[in-house]
Amino acid sequence: MSLKSNTLSTRALNRALLKRQLLLERSPLAPLEALEHLVGLQAQWPNPPYVGLWSRLENFKQSDLSELYLNRKVVRIALMRSTIHLVSAKDCIGLRPLLQPVHERGLTGSFGRKLAGVNREAIASAGRALVEESPRTYHELGRMLREQWPLCDPEALAAVVRTYVPLVQVPPRGLWGEIGQAAHTSAETWLTDVQIDNITPFGLEDVVMRYLTAFGPASVKDIQVWCGLTGLREVVDGLKNQLCVYKDERGTELFDIPDTPLPDADTPAPMRFLGEFDNMLLSYADRSRIISETDRPLIFTKNGIIRSAILVDGIVAGLWSISVKRSSATLLIEPFRSLTSEQIVDIEKEGSRLLSFIAPNADALDIQIPKS
Repeated sequence: MSLKSNTLSTRALNRALLKRQLLLERSPLAPLEALEHLVGLQAQWPNPPYVGLWSRLENFKQSDLSELYLNRKVVRIALMRSTIHLVSAKDCIGLRPLLQPVHERGLTGSFGRKLAGVNREAIASAGRALVEESPRTYHELGRMLREQWPLCDPEALAAVVRTYVPLVQVPPRGLWGEIGQAAHTSAETWLTDVQIDNITPFGLEDVVMRYLTAFGPASVKDIQVWCGLTGLREVVDGLKNQLCVYKDERGTELFDIPDTPLPDADTPAPMRFLGEFDNMLLSYADRSRIISETDRPLIFTKNGIIRSAILVDGIVAGLWSISVKRSSATLLIEPFRSLTSEQIVDIEKEGSRLLSFIAPNADALDIQIPKS
């Protein structure tokens, strides 16, 4: 296969991203199919994945995802970047072993000194027995383990189990509208109806190709930022005969899969709402295709929260939040700069749909867009 070396503009990369993230037009895919295409959705909080799928899929309802949770077709588990993701049961089993180095690095960085000299394997084994006996919160798990390791910090003990045991969050955590702390059990225990033994853990090549399908074209550094793994240059180099090679406007080498969508840079992009922690904002070393460096601090807070964003012409252009009070719901838009009258109309139309999705029983719906 001959390698392409075309330069792709930032705008062209934006349109490719929107297309592959199902945001140029809503997709007819079923929620489970969409989650596997996207390689999951980041899910620190319960509700944002629902907004993420609503923005991407035709006729999506909250019950569509809640039923997948209850039927154990999807799970919430720490995966890429050692952060909580919503993924299919198959991807949970396939991805988790591959990402073990990411979890171990995170444990060392956060609790290395507090765990000096302790037997981590013994802690993990004891923790697995506890969560498989009954789902536990991290607080419960740490407190119970401290009975055996009284000199250890309970938070560090729970983190050891999280690192070495694939812990999934069990319902009602993750269900729309439910609140409360997350309780965990092992993936092996929770997914007893899944033929785990028949699922082969993914290889690095598989993960690179799936990332490029959902996020490409992208650089090696982009791939590494997305998953948290390092040393992927050799993996990508080994795949070069299967990939197209481009450059961005800065001259950075980008890789892609042949015959995946590359829309024209002038393709119209509809207004879209992104929930908190949307993967589109977290899966690149160079985020210029989706957000400007000027606006980035307005979305990425100092305490690690990635705020909900609006996309105007495919680029992050402001924040949004919804307040629900009894029988009313208000959508507040905080644009970063002046909006045209046409853009305001688009936001109001899509915002009305979002309000109806989030607060279907509200009698009064209101959209507030501050005047420039």
